[in-house]
Amino acid sequence: MQIFFVITLITFSSVFPKPLPSTKNHNYIQKEKVQGNDNLNELNADFWEINAKSTLTERLRRSINTNTAKNVILFLGDGMSISSLTAARIYLGQQNKKNGEETFLSFEKFPFSGLIKTYCVNAQVADSGCAATAYLCGVKANKATVGVTAATKLSDCEAMNNETNQVSSVAQLFQLAGKRTGFVTTTRVTHSSPAGLYAHIADKDWETDAKVTASGKDSKQCIDIAQQLIHGNIGRKLNVIFGGGRTSFLPNTVRDEDNNLGWRNDSRNLINEWKQLKRETKHKYVYNLEGMKNLSLDEAYVLGIFDSDHMEFNLDRDTKSKPSLSEMTVKAIEILSQEEKGFFLFVESGRIDHAHHEALTRIALDETIQLHKAIEAAVNISDSDYTLIVVASDHSHAMTFNGYQKRGNNILGIAGIGEDNLPYTTLSYAVGPSGINGSRPDITNDNLEDPHYKFPSYVMRHRSTHGGEDVAIFAKGPWAHLFSGVTEQHVVPYLLGFASRVGNFTDYVQKSGSQNILTFSLLSMLSLTIALF
Repeated sequence: MQIFFVITLITFSSVFPKPLPSTKNHNYIQKEKVQGNDNLNELNADFWEINAKSTLTERLRRSINTNTAKNVILFLGDGMSISSLTAARIYLGQQNKKNGEETFLSFEKFPFSGLIKTYCVNAQVADSGCAATAYLCGVKANKATVGVTAATKLSDCEAMNNETNQVSSVAQLFQLAGKRTGFVTTTRVTHSSPAGLYAHIADKDWETDAKVTASGKDSKQCIDIAQQLIHGNIGRKLNVIFGGGRTSFLPNTVRDEDNNLGWRNDSRNLINEWKQLKRETKHKYVYNLEGMKNLSLDEAYVLGIFDSDHMEFNLDRDTKSKPSLSEMTVKAIEILSQEEKGFFLFVESGRIDHAHHEALTRIALDETIQLHKAIEAAVNISDSDYTLIVVASDHSHAMTFNGYQKRGNNILGIAGIGEDNLPYTTLSYAVGPSGINGSRPDITNDNLEDPHYKFPSYVMRHRSTHGGEDVAIFAKGPWAHLFSGVTEQHVVPYLLGFASRVGNFTDYVQKSGSQNILTFSLLSMLSLTIALF
């Protein structure tokens, strides 16, 4: 004990070779108000000292939770780059009449965080398909494929049907453990990210039989994603399915609740087939906010498809008839929580990516804020001792944060003037639909806060591209510390399985380095003692 004590003291003295500002009259153990627009406070050294020591104390008080995770909630911001996080937190702060830079998103306060490497087996920059296969199935795959190994090339139906090439998702591990499973998304429920939970597909675009035949393949041999969701071994066992995309389940002769024709050519109504499959259990199909709100919590299976296509961007959403991401998340947790053994829930804010592709920057930031709110709502109704909550992104986006503008400058505003005497925005895209075609346009009088304003791009392309840099991951709850550091994306489901002791990890905890955990705990306590001394 004495040796550890001396080492820790030496470490602290080497980090702070010069005396810190006096702590007299400051009890930095207590929380202090350090955020806001009071720039006068920021002129004083004491302001920053209190801020830093408050952060230090909070981190020293962190403990390692080694409980078995009864529940796991994996949140995903599709295309949520680190620049998206920074811009979104500033946008949130400015919405609340602050400068913005001092703001934190709810999950940025989670005790553990790290970086995730996102490449595909055959691509330097990931797409949502191979990324979903990595963070949900534990295998890096080829671009635009889902739920299969890299032995399956794009559009290779024969390889896709080879069970050797099919990989199980983390959802199946929880199902086999007797836990409830489900997902929430703002995209079509057959889109790339949620498909990673239940589908094995050689082309992420094969959401319907019509898409399969359009690519020149036999739809009876290459089973589309919608069919796999309703009839597949994993999909048919999902207890909660919330999102958009009704038309993927309806024939092209049938109109849905929003009066849009289905997209299927095979005359099948998969929504009715789902109802028929569940006829002997308590189940419910809903298509609007009212129906979702009225769901009984004892429903064994719930299918909620709230839009014909992707769900509308939040800023365009009909709030009276369409649920928000937070509302869907809370209802899903309430239903899944009825299982005593616990649950696994995947929640995706999928349209961050879509907004970035169209250079709709304000919408992208707002969709990120919706994820922030959904996570906050989930934390408030979850048992923190036995619920592991992880927040990640599947890939980055090519949005950049530019300039030398003053503190508190409108994040959606002008950053400065270029050498061509024309203004440039704080946020812009390396590649995108508003690219330069000759000389730069003058945006002086543009309404940059219009949600559908397309922000400037450097290279002209019909859509903005993904980014290849690492993305952030945040975690709280049982075994959250495992998500620290720089990690390959395919490791994520292994960490989820380990924390929950499902699949091959049922007895793995007994084989782990418990002595290291004990040592870490002792060092944490000693460091805290020194800080309090």
